[in-house]
Amino acid sequence: MGRHSRKAPSPAPAPAPAPAPVPPQAEYEPWPYEEPPAAQWPEPTVNHQGYVAQDPPFAGARAGGHPQQYEPGGAWGARPDSVYGDWHGVPRPRRATGGAAPAAPAAGAALLDSDTPAFGTPAVGFPQVVLEQPAPAPAAFPAPEPDPFTSTGSHRRVPGPRKPVDPVEEPPGSGRGHKVRTYTGMAAAAVTTVLAVVVAGQVIAEGDGAKTGTAAAPGEGRSDPAASRSDGRPTPDAAVAAPAAPSAAPAPAPELTYEQQMAQQLPMDAKLAGPGTFDTVPGVAKAPGKGRLVRYRVDIEQGLGLDPQLFAEAVQRTLNDPRSWAHGGAMTFERVPGGEADFVITLASPGTTGVWCAKSDLDTTVENVSCDSASTSRVMINAFRWAQGSTTYGPDQMFAYRQMLINHEVGHRLGHGHVNCQTPGSLAPIMQQQTKSLDIGGIQCKANPWVFPGS
Repeated sequence: MGRHSRKAPSPAPAPAPAPAPVPPQAEYEPWPYEEPPAAQWPEPTVNHQGYVAQDPPFAGARAGGHPQQYEPGGAWGARPDSVYGDWHGVPRPRRATGGAAPAAPAAGAALLDSDTPAFGTPAVGFPQVVLEQPAPAPAAFPAPEPDPFTSTGSHRRVPGPRKPVDPVEEPPGSGRGHKVRTYTGMAAAAVTTVLAVVVAGQVIAEGDGAKTGTAAAPGEGRSDPAASRSDGRPTPDAAVAAPAAPSAAPAPAPELTYEQQMAQQLPMDAKLAGPGTFDTVPGVAKAPGKGRLVRYRVDIEQGLGLDPQLFAEAVQRTLNDPRSWAHGGAMTFERVPGGEADFVITLASPGTTGVWCAKSDLDTTVENVSCDSASTSRVMINAFRWAQGSTTYGPDQMFAYRQMLINHEVGHRLGHGHVNCQTPGSLAPIMQQQTKSLDIGGIQCKANPWVFPGS
């Protein structure tokens, strides 16, 4: 049969003879940490089905589960004669009432009696058992030893030896105590680690602040021993709390105008010899005038590091200026990228310039000058002179010197030869070799970049 199946009620056993009376014991005063004697509960009764009724559980009883059922007659679940229930695993002796209990009524009568007392009322003829209501012991002390009961019903406590009990010890087979101790140890280790990191960080910050604060500037000494060591020194906390001001991004340099770029002197080696290969400046610069159309192309030797667009723009602007060869609408100049050009204005290194000028029996290596290689299609502009200028103009007149270079060499291509200054103190003619000298035959003239300077 199952654990909670029911059998038919059996005849109640004969009551046991009353035990001999026991002398009363002296009153026992509870210890300060002990609970006073618990209240008594009434004797369980037999309900109308013949089973022992259960009173409401005492305070502190475990919730859930099935209540204990007793069956009369010695069958499974019958009430023991000597003990009644248990408390924390300790059997409780039955308390005698001091008199013989009357015989229990027959089971049939109990089932058919219409005057059956209500549930929880003590049945007639059954002795009552007084139960001690257990109370949890203080957490700081172990649970007291179970109280012995006497035949006279006395429930006085007998103090015994007090055993130290580990408050976190668990029953055998339970892993809760081990888990509690494990989690407690892990938490303590974590707290210790955090504290160690914080202290180490503070020590490092203080050490860095001390090193920074104690470094004296060169040439300075501490002649006053009474001076404070913290004078004029930022504390580590202040250094950490005050964030460094974000460095402002450098403002982009303003774009230079054409005039500004033409006035700059650029670095260049006087003995530079390039590879002799050229790149044509792409694009077309239309002729602005209505005179005779002259087409030209602009080539730049590779590896010079100069701005090809600036050079091409300088050529177009200079040749079409009213003070240049386009004066009075005589001609107009147009830059083209293809093979229809009348000549090629070439910017080349000193070495390459010398090679191309030598093809027309011209020696430019003596004073590192430019030339019009008439036997070829190239008008050679020496890159060293374009970048550095000459002593006759100086670094402050780079713009004018570059204009003079273009007008002078293109003038040779247009059929004009050298002309020297005839009047002291006057402007030098555009076809004078102004790169070499402004003093020709003892006549000192002034620098002049234009064909018609007075226009």
